[in-house]
Amino acid sequence: MDNLLAPSLRKSIEQNLGKSTLNKIEQRLMERHGVGVAQAIKDFYKFDSVLREFFGAGADGLETKFLQNIIDLKQQTNVTDNWITLKDLDLAQVFLESFADEDKKAIIGTVLEESLIIADILEHCKVPQTSGYRKINQLIDNGLLISNEYEVATDGKKIKKYETLFDNVKMDIEKNVVVVKIQLKKSFFQESTILKVIPN
Repeated sequence: MDNLLAPSLRKSIEQNLGKSTLNKIEQRLMERHGVGVAQAIKDFYKFDSVLREFFGAGADGLETKFLQNIIDLKQQTNVTDNWITLKDLDLAQVFLESFADEDKKAIIGTVLEESLIIADILEHCKVPQTSGYRKINQLIDNGLLISNEYEVATDGKKIKKYETLFDNVKMDIEKNVVVVKIQLKKSFFQESTILKVIPN
């Protein structure tokens, strides 16, 4: 989940704090944790600790604002639903483009219910190997596919297995705008350091 949110969250932070403040925070992150902003956002506790150095208790309000610019958690009717509305257009675009591509849609569909190694994904969805590997890597980079466990090969090597981070995706048109909502798998919702740290 954090990989998916990180690029949009960084953009939201920069828009709210300005480039010079973000640069100061990045310097402090390097001093304290040896990581830049992008990496600290994926391990949000680190970013949170430095933000509190700068803004004290005001960090809570800022973090909520950062997140509210990109997703909306409030439309959940039930906490166990784990539905998130993507407000950030770039984030929504990642989903729209992935589902518009027939190969990517087939790849996602293959690992919706079970996690598989890449070779099995390609075999199940009948996608050509070269383009299939490229498209799977794009889905991993964009945070739509997550490595959650391993399979041990005959030679003893561990091979990563992948699954989607969501159970369901809805795409609606509201007032001529495409609205993307994702239902996160419960485990990924609970594992997200961003969603744990930021009050919603």
